[in-house]
Amino acid sequence: MLIPTQIEQKLDRVLLKVSKPGRYVGGEVNVTVKDWDKTPMRVALAFPDVYDIGISNVGLQILYDQVNDRPDALAERAYAPWVDMEAVMREEGIPLYSLESFHPVRDFDILGFTLPYETLFTNALNMLDLAGIPVRTVERTMEHPLVIAGGHSTMNPEPMHAFIDAFVIGEGEEVIHDIIDAVKKIKMSLRTRREVGSEAISSLEDADCFATNRAARNDLLLALAQIPGVYVPSLYRVEYLDDGTIAEVSPLVAEAPKKVIKRLVAKLPPPPTKFIVPNIEAVHNRVSVEIMRGCTRGCRFCQAGMIVRPVRERPVAEVVAAAEAAVKATGAEELALLSLSSSDYTNILELVTAVGEKFSGQHLSVSLPSLRIESVSIDLMEKIKSRRTGGFTLAPEAASERMRRIINKFIPDEDIINTAREIYARGWVTLKLYFMIGHPSETLEDVQAIADLCKRVLHEGRKVAGNRIKLNVGVSTFIPKPQTPFQWVACDTPEKIRAKQVLLRQEMRDKNIKLTLTSIEDSLLEAWLTRGDRRMAEVIYSAWKSGAKFDAWNDQHHFDAWYAAFNEHGLDPDFYTYRQRRTDEIFPWDHISAAVRKEFLFQDFRQSLEGQIRIDCRQHCFACGILPTFTSVRRENPGDHWKCPEVKSPARKPVEALPVL
Repeated sequence: MLIPTQIEQKLDRVLLKVSKPGRYVGGEVNVTVKDWDKTPMRVALAFPDVYDIGISNVGLQILYDQVNDRPDALAERAYAPWVDMEAVMREEGIPLYSLESFHPVRDFDILGFTLPYETLFTNALNMLDLAGIPVRTVERTMEHPLVIAGGHSTMNPEPMHAFIDAFVIGEGEEVIHDIIDAVKKIKMSLRTRREVGSEAISSLEDADCFATNRAARNDLLLALAQIPGVYVPSLYRVEYLDDGTIAEVSPLVAEAPKKVIKRLVAKLPPPPTKFIVPNIEAVHNRVSVEIMRGCTRGCRFCQAGMIVRPVRERPVAEVVAAAEAAVKATGAEELALLSLSSSDYTNILELVTAVGEKFSGQHLSVSLPSLRIESVSIDLMEKIKSRRTGGFTLAPEAASERMRRIINKFIPDEDIINTAREIYARGWVTLKLYFMIGHPSETLEDVQAIADLCKRVLHEGRKVAGNRIKLNVGVSTFIPKPQTPFQWVACDTPEKIRAKQVLLRQEMRDKNIKLTLTSIEDSLLEAWLTRGDRRMAEVIYSAWKSGAKFDAWNDQHHFDAWYAAFNEHGLDPDFYTYRQRRTDEIFPWDHISAAVRKEFLFQDFRQSLEGQIRIDCRQHCFACGILPTFTSVRRENPGDHWKCPEVKSPARKPVEALPVL
């Protein structure tokens, strides 16, 4: 294995052969570089996409700061090299390395992957292979890093179970320290065993040494399984029924809990402020401050809204102070105030006012992603218009009253039209609207309503701002996600999606409308990976071996490789997409809990079939399960940052078991 100086020497010779060499050189402003030899615990944080995308990931930055705040640990970063750089690395024998010190990733104690979406799975395998780490967890010993993963896509970890040693379920700020402590303890114990053991033990080829390493690794996995929020898949067995559905998921050892409940950070720690300034232009050239976590709206299609409950807010003063520190540390010209629903932040007007006053006279743009139409007030628009960025984004998701009731996002057309009119009237030239097609029971009439609504928005905009206005319309395809009320429904078929996309293209040919549609292939792949069971691991492996990687990139698709992989392993891809789930079915992810009861999700699903809506649960508690699950956590961390009301749900018929329709 090469040492850091050898890697740097080789890079000096090859970087001019690849596009965007700034991706691979490190040395950015605000990086943390610690003394490798004096720091006992070393963590490599990996984002399995290119540097330009991964550098902006706030979750990775949070973990970077958390680990580097420890005197006994360091965190360094690695991103997926683009295809040209990968070819050079393999040709030159350059392993995957960290950008801070150029140490091979294989030399770290822990390798942590951030997996926010499923189309990164094959890249994770590719990075393991580039690092010289066995791709399969069963082939690793204590001589290899512990490979962990977290992120929203790991709420169903089973498709990646064969490649990841342990998954972090839920929020990572606290659990990362528990994992580091567990690895440190086992490694110290292993070192002691070697020191007091036979002097003949000199390498992994010694049988005694290999046995010692294997025993230590087993001890580590058992220790990790006892950490709340950590799932160790090798400690569980899955049994299947004759129809291919799951009969049972059961622990193999007493240390592994029957159900792994997500980790929750009761009070959000101070947000990161020393953001790493990228060497090249990134997808998001901005600093971001998370103003709140969680959402109470209850949209039935939204996985994040279900798995990130409850809502916790940061105080206005803390957000403003963090924004000031971040802008000062980076020189950024754009500030994003992040949350799942920024306009639902309790003191949003006070916050935007305070930010405006703090940065008065500076050329700083402020963006509020994820604004909800019903909570975007004229006052809020007035506050942010002087610091507006290029566009204003809203997400109606559906355009007919029937569909809005089904998905629990009921917004009258007139509210959308009035909001759009006010946006255009205040100087925004571009409005972005996001919709989904493929919702349960959707018809072509519901899709036509999307086109009709967009035409009305454009018409109203022209009344107040003329022909210079633009309307960007993004239409993605709905995929039923785990841990949501729609986890029981089937995906829309390619034939139906194609017909809906044709309709939208025909109806929205106005030169002022830019229509963006998600490809059917992308949606299929997402569905397979998000709804898959353990058998999908072999499909992922075979597809990767056949060249699948950068699956989120249109110009890198190897879709035939996926169908070939399904055929190779005798699996029907339609099993994961177009099959309506039995209401009593055991899902591959049922032993992973976001602390929202399955019975609650099922009740909400049944309400969707009847077109019933649920109001914002800040106004009324529907007993989803969050509060009783984390009663002790809340008791230990009192404060007004929690936004779940302490009220009981109305009397309801208990659900003892989910019936078969």
